[in-house]
Amino acid sequence: MRIEIIGAESLGVRGLCCVVETQSRKIVIDPGVALGYRRHGLLPHPVQVAASERVKKAIEKALEDATDVVISHYHGEHYPMVNANPYQLSADRVAKSLRHPRLWAKGIQALSPTEVHRAQALSRKINRVLPVSEGLSDGCLSFSSPVPHGEQGRGGTVMMTRIEEGNGVFVHASDIQMLNDEAIEQILGWRPTVVLASGPPIYLPNLTSEKREGALRRSLMIAREVDTLILDHHLMRSKEGEKWLDWVSSLHGSLDPCLHHKVICAADFMGCRRNLLEAERVSWYKKVPVPKWWHEAYARGEADTKAYQANF
Repeated sequence: MRIEIIGAESLGVRGLCCVVETQSRKIVIDPGVALGYRRHGLLPHPVQVAASERVKKAIEKALEDATDVVISHYHGEHYPMVNANPYQLSADRVAKSLRHPRLWAKGIQALSPTEVHRAQALSRKINRVLPVSEGLSDGCLSFSSPVPHGEQGRGGTVMMTRIEEGNGVFVHASDIQMLNDEAIEQILGWRPTVVLASGPPIYLPNLTSEKREGALRRSLMIAREVDTLILDHHLMRSKEGEKWLDWVSSLHGSLDPCLHHKVICAADFMGCRRNLLEAERVSWYKKVPVPKWWHEAYARGEADTKAYQANF
């Protein structure tokens, strides 16, 4: 089994897209990308936009010969969007590629009206039904029942994916954020060797110390049972989140000094330099000023990122 993480916060964009290749299948999970539209009152820096362009192209290429495509839920960084903003992956760019692979999608039950509309719009765009896949299995693929998106009772639900080949079991746990026990119980029951999941949103002021302690407990529970725990997405939207990840990794190592299990981010897993552009937006505006006209011109296709690509 070969695992490639294409897009995540430690790789410069919002998302949790990956490609898993087995002997007979190429599975693309959550083929989407986004940038926080406004953060600290600022639109994405062109350096971020350049990173998103790179990830969009990688997703497009991965989808060209994918056998399976999985959509865990319908937030804008997890699937190709109809009517996407300039910083998201537009369904127009990948509609042709989505007409052939097997599709596995989260059902629309109990979703917000916005998410239901998004799912229906994508279905119309590619002229295909998005099948309700929760609880299903097909060969090496299995899907969870709906589990909470973060805290129980808030933010809707997501679908997790399990892929097995030989002695390896990979789990994509999307936006669970280590904030609910239901998802953790399902993950542990699947007996994975590698888990890719969203860590807790440390940057949010409403994440209390009690919730952080719960996220720590759940992260360590998984870390003790798997070879590699990859925490990214919401966690890596701030430098504080990066410090939390490294603290959890060191704490896990001290608790289990005889084990070689790893707690890392997506960039670490891919052997890349960490590139937390979302967390560094303010500093990038200070380091590399942006003309006031740039974003509007980029949205019209009259400006590009060439001058910024060498900065990351």
